Amino acid sequence: MLFLSEKDVRALLSPPLMLDALEAGFRTYSTGATSVPPRTAARTGAGLLGAMPGWVEGGGLVIKAVSVFPGNAESGRPSHQGVIALFDERDGTPLCVMDAAYITAMRTGGAAAVSVRLLARPQATTLAILGAGVQGHSHLATVGLVREFTEIRVASRNRDRAERLAALDPRCVVVDRFAEAMRDADVVCCCTDSHHPVTRYEWLSPGAHVTSVGGTFGHEVDADTIRLCRVFVEWRGAAEHAPPAGAHELQGRDPATVTELGEVIAGLRSGRQSSEEITVYKSTGTAVEDAVVARLVYDAALSAGAGAVLDL
Repeated sequence: MLFLSEKDVRALLSPPLMLDALEAGFRTYSTGATSVPPRTAARTGAGLLGAMPGWVEGGGLVIKAVSVFPGNAESGRPSHQGVIALFDERDGTPLCVMDAAYITAMRTGGAAAVSVRLLARPQATTLAILGAGVQGHSHLATVGLVREFTEIRVASRNRDRAERLAALDPRCVVVDRFAEAMRDADVVCCCTDSHHPVTRYEWLSPGAHVTSVGGTFGHEVDADTIRLCRVFVEWRGAAEHAPPAGAHELQGRDPATVTELGEVIAGLRSGRQSSEEITVYKSTGTAVEDAVVARLVYDAALSAGAGAVLDL
């Protein structure tokens, strides 16, 4: 069995190839052979430990164990930590155990980037990133691959973090308030661990595309934005299941009113319908993403001769 450390995973994961793998995974989920049970979690007073098994035909059979402890930022540890175990889909043989922290960060930002590629206006030039933690970094690394942004606004409740993130890209400017960052932005990426909405519908410009990957412990997007805009998801279960499997913002919403990214990719349902329409991608994260990205990393490791071989 192969073991891949976080250092290995970072070296092996190609963001452009990851976006293509995610897009293929979303299409397969909406049209083909997958098995992705709802996520379950054990909660402590400080966080949770989630279990995410999933199979995508030809794309990976995995189980991810991931802990989510938002308070870790204060001590310098990641809020999301864990491992992914990859199995042979033909006979169940364990193939690899790899670090999950970097994959979780990158595939989450990558899925948001796929939504931007599908739904943002082609002429989008202004990106707002709300939050400057791990997800702020992954969104800067991935969303910028799918549009030619000329200005990237970074806003965070922690000014120092915002300045550190903005220093990574000369297009970035730091702004003090979320409302200021969202004003006239073509794409707004919400990357916070807030328990309360960080957006307001009136702060959005016509034609904006909003992504939200936070909200593990509460609403990240305001109710008016969810109610008045078209909503896109990885899986319809985001509206059908209670958290931690589903999204806080989509509880009580008719699942038929949300559209899966895979349905848009496959041409089964429409994406953006006009240049003035405001679209929202609400992420919950699914094992589809973990499966296809873990398989991508594993195949790259085999080609490069990377990692350590262990006897189980």
